[in-house]
Amino acid sequence: MKEVVRAIQDDYPDDFSWCYGCGRLNKEGHHFRTGVEGDQTVTIYTPKLEHTALPGFVYGGLIASLIDCHGTGSAAIALHRKNGGEIGDGQEPPRFVTASLQVDFMKPTPHNIPLKAVGTVHEVHPKKFRVETEVFAEGSLCARGEVVAVVMPKTFVK
Repeated sequence: MKEVVRAIQDDYPDDFSWCYGCGRLNKEGHHFRTGVEGDQTVTIYTPKLEHTALPGFVYGGLIASLIDCHGTGSAAIALHRKNGGEIGDGQEPPRFVTASLQVDFMKPTPHNIPLKAVGTVHEVHPKKFRVETEVFAEGSLCARGEVVAVVMPKTFVK
């Protein structure tokens, strides 16, 4: 499974790159990276030992975090593209926050293998997107979720 080479999180300004899930500047975080693969979005992540629920299986909270950050990153890609931008074009992409997160666990997620989150984006409103995400381990569906992401309010800025 190939890594995401160009990720929307790489284009976030430093002030907005501290998220525990996807912030590139948070040295303790997961560093999820969301890119594009055809008509869908994709994040590849290999869980670490500390993400264990039971020996051999991934903690569900990590899966929820992956779906959450994949959803907001996917929404950012969709709106950035709608505005004429592309990942890596030097333009600052919009930032999103999570309005709702829903996760269904289909089967236990095995540890020590890369996970692939695949998203499909649906525009709900000019500032609101719904992202359906499926998480696979070696091609097997382990979880699916939905994020409703909204453009980050200006009140989030210090």
